[in-house]
Amino acid sequence: MEQKKFTGTGVAIVTPFRTDGSIDFKSLGKLVEHVIKGGVNYIVALGTTGESVTLSKDEKKAVLSFVSDTVSGRIPVVVGIGGNNTQEIIDTISHNDHCGVDAILSVSPYYNKPSQQGLYMHFKSIAETSPLPVILYNVPGRTGSNMTAETTVKLARDFKNIIAVKEASGNLSQVMSIVKNKPKNFLVISGDDALTLPILSLGGSGVISVIANACPKTFSEMVSHALQGNYVKAASLHYKLFDLMNALFEEGNPSGVKAALEILRVTQNNLRLPLVRVSETLHKKIEGLLKNC
Repeated sequence: MEQKKFTGTGVAIVTPFRTDGSIDFKSLGKLVEHVIKGGVNYIVALGTTGESVTLSKDEKKAVLSFVSDTVSGRIPVVVGIGGNNTQEIIDTISHNDHCGVDAILSVSPYYNKPSQQGLYMHFKSIAETSPLPVILYNVPGRTGSNMTAETTVKLARDFKNIIAVKEASGNLSQVMSIVKNKPKNFLVISGDDALTLPILSLGGSGVISVIANACPKTFSEMVSHALQGNYVKAASLHYKLFDLMNALFEEGNPSGVKAALEILRVTQNNLRLPLVRVSETLHKKIEGLLKNC
């Protein structure tokens, strides 16, 4: 069953840049090894945390190829392919080489603010095109529109290759509605590190995480304990990382986690505009909190 590959801790990896703004493949390789060694279950490349909207088509192909080659089948790889132009997404999926990739993560269209029917038709088109399993991504705080539980469940029932949703609405009632009404094997994946434990306790299947870039071992252990029903131990690890989870988002993502990765000497702390480095105050705060990592 394809869904088993995406249970547990997925990590939305950053894209490291050199000082001149070019992609730092050496650091990218170091990051991949860091998260695999830390025990994550799969990697998501070219997501929001990977600053994918600032990468050219050629750069995206180069990053995905490098990540797939570096992972070399040790864990599954998911690629982010989304946007607000449905036809462009279909064309990208149709013309991409999906060798070494196990699934597609596709974010809801942003800015356009489509209706629920528009969202359904958008993902219907993607599902009918994709040769790979599709993970929906609902993040209204970034896209400007919320995909309702009803729309998510309808897509899950109508298309067998839509296998999961990354839910980052922050609405636990909506999460519960999806869990209650979804097909048996459909996965509900947390898209918010700080809400992962509550979502797992409600029937969620795992997380696609930001903090796991920096703290893969501790965060993966938390998720594993929760999935095994050991909520006392999971809660202990959750609260150990709780302040860091929140700090990483105080001045935007991936600015916070790139600061953490610099402190840990995994990657350099460079971003592409319009993102900038976190303030010195927050950088020091993150440095202190990383002791709990």
